[in-house]
Amino acid sequence: MKMNSNSRRNALKIFSAAFMLSMLGGKIAWAASDSPPLPANVMTPEAALKRLMDGNKRYVSGKLNVRDFNQSRVALAKGQNPYASILSCADSRVGPEFCFDEGRGDLFVNRLAGNFVTPDILASIEYGAAVLRAPVIMVLGHSECGAVKAAIDAEKNHTDYPGHIQNITSALSPAVKAGQKHGGNLLTSTTLENIKINVVKLKESTPLLRKMVDDKRLIVAGGLYHLNTGKVELVA
Repeated sequence: MKMNSNSRRNALKIFSAAFMLSMLGGKIAWAASDSPPLPANVMTPEAALKRLMDGNKRYVSGKLNVRDFNQSRVALAKGQNPYASILSCADSRVGPEFCFDEGRGDLFVNRLAGNFVTPDILASIEYGAAVLRAPVIMVLGHSECGAVKAAIDAEKNHTDYPGHIQNITSALSPAVKAGQKHGGNLLTSTTLENIKINVVKLKESTPLLRKMVDDKRLIVAGGLYHLNTGKVELVA
């Protein structure tokens, strides 16, 4: 069914009003519910970051929370209320919900090889912060990252990768150059620099994220996931 011009204008007004309410700290109504499905997820940025790291401690120790997904399914059908956004590598060995011992509806996860900010990823993360009001963003890199290895190979050996893979190595090139300045293990230093570069990008992203960081409504952190231990080390 086609919308006439008045209907389109009204729809735009409704969307704009909802967005402004979210930016002003108002509540967006959840379908068929007046409150978020997971009220325990409403917390300060500091508490949200602590919850992430406490969950990782449980994961490393093997003392994981027991979850009944049947109980949460109906509530989550009414809406989502994640307390953290994660920018993670697409590597199959890295699972944010696992390594932070969280269930469905808790984390707003954005994944791509190399865990770096693109326009589409930025839009998604802005949605998580401004509309879903997740008070913490974590850029989650990991040890032995294949995307970082490819970027190092491209930088040092001028290797050309097929298809769009070269876009990844080009995007990670600044991290390789920064890693080379530090000496030592180039893979480790590049991985760390890539995390830090993208933390800064998100903190300084205008107009949404930078203002939320300045207003103390949002924390942007960087973590390094160690494949051999499962531990997430805060590095930014």
